[in-house]
Amino acid sequence: MFFLSEVEYKLLINKILPLARENPVDQSLRGWSWHVPPLKPDYNVRIPMFLVCSKYCPTARDAYLYMVEEKRGIVNEKMALGSAIHAAVRTVIRNFIRGKKLNFESWYEETLKAKDVKRRFERVKSLTRFVWEYVEAMCKSKFMEAMSRQPYASEDSVMATALPFLVNHRISGELLGLSGLLAVDCYDYLRNIVFDVKVSDEEYEWYRLFPTGYALVFESVYEVPVDVGCVVYVKFHGDRLVVKRDMFYIDDDLRSWWIEERDEKARLVAMKMDPGIPKECFKDCMYLGVCRS
Repeated sequence: MFFLSEVEYKLLINKILPLARENPVDQSLRGWSWHVPPLKPDYNVRIPMFLVCSKYCPTARDAYLYMVEEKRGIVNEKMALGSAIHAAVRTVIRNFIRGKKLNFESWYEETLKAKDVKRRFERVKSLTRFVWEYVEAMCKSKFMEAMSRQPYASEDSVMATALPFLVNHRISGELLGLSGLLAVDCYDYLRNIVFDVKVSDEEYEWYRLFPTGYALVFESVYEVPVDVGCVVYVKFHGDRLVVKRDMFYIDDDLRSWWIEERDEKARLVAMKMDPGIPKECFKDCMYLGVCRS
């Protein structure tokens, strides 16, 4: 999922990083400027990252329902698949780094305990298995390749450079007005890239808000610049797994866009304003049955 191809690495080195150096981020838009405008939160509320970045609802009524009316959406197949795949990716990588072996069948049965979910979404298991086997194969390949180039290095040292990933890294977003401990899908600490996985056939521009938000949070807590984001699209064409990476420079425009989304949704929550039902709804919206009931 998080291993760059040869072409993507060239794009990083020869386009994205030079762009970041030539057009540096305004210091007021770095996460470490959380205590002053425009990053300083205007309202005393804390919102989950997924609500800040999500643009599934044109009026942001999902944020109102979740935060003000405390209503929870209905889990659909797309959500169940996304949750299972996220869990599979982090489990495989973490266990591989630790030198532990885990059987997919036993893991899946333990992870997806809800019998009704298994019954309603039978396809989830087979698709999650594809991802499990793909990530496992990639980890083995990259590790063996690195071992062949470093004959005198210890296995731990090789692992740290072959798989330089913090997966499902927990970090507090409270300095930026976000709720609780956030879980970052992956942070490549050698190339300084923040990744976010999307199980989606559609590729939306606003998906870039997720890595942007996590980059700002990293900067607010660790005070290190994070300039590169990547949305990892996981798709399925029949029985074939397709992985596509959208890598980009987290520039001023993306950061400003994220701040606008956070402030607008924080305003709705703080003032308990119902923005109303949109004219058209996203077909996979988890609140579809709740919002229009």
